[in-house]
Amino acid sequence: MFLTCWFQVDRSAITPAVGEIRPLLADRRCRIEDGLRLRTLSDVIAHLGATGQTALMDATEIRVRRPSAHRGGRSRFISGKSRINAMKALIITNKQGRLLFCGEVRAGSVADITQARDACLVDLLADSIDLQVLADAGYQGLGAQTCGQVITPPRKRRGKHLEHLQWLMAHHEAARFAHSSARIPVEHGIAHLKNWRSLARHHSRRETLPDNLRAVAGFLTDQQTTRPSTALALPASRA
Repeated sequence: MFLTCWFQVDRSAITPAVGEIRPLLADRRCRIEDGLRLRTLSDVIAHLGATGQTALMDATEIRVRRPSAHRGGRSRFISGKSRINAMKALIITNKQGRLLFCGEVRAGSVADITQARDACLVDLLADSIDLQVLADAGYQGLGAQTCGQVITPPRKRRGKHLEHLQWLMAHHEAARFAHSSARIPVEHGIAHLKNWRSLARHHSRRETLPDNLRAVAGFLTDQQTTRPSTALALPASRA
């Protein structure tokens, strides 16, 4: 509606134009230093391996329209965690929270670890050496499949005899807290991404969400990597 008023045209003329521009913006993907853009997960893993950086990985859910009644597969968009109709995207940032990858969108009912496996993360990490990816408890199991490159928090210990081992429980909780603290920047990266109104809740067709995500990620990383212009020199003081 805003674009129709701005350009003083009918909505029927704007909709096809948006449909043509959206894939072009989505293809730009995430920008890093020196104008380099990471377009695929393979590019991200290669970049991290070459630079020796530690990656932070998580999945974020975006609320979408509920499929119409009496349609097959209607329940697969219901998230098991938040109990809403959603789709989730795989997010990878560096230790500073800068976005490196946003994509591999799946229905809300898909588990986080399944989404990562579908993205061929295990195969991509097989070709890397000593690359660390910090993830939450939803990815437990990937560590064994990636030779320890995906690091998840220690499992919670339960048992009626554990209360007598206070030192062990304290050490265990300290390890979980340290892991959670190291992962905080990825939450900040997701928050910056979802500050864009179009991703707070997706009102358009579900099929356009992947392109919208990649387009917003491109704009966000452009904004983050663009350095402010140098300040203008102050005029010389009068004698």
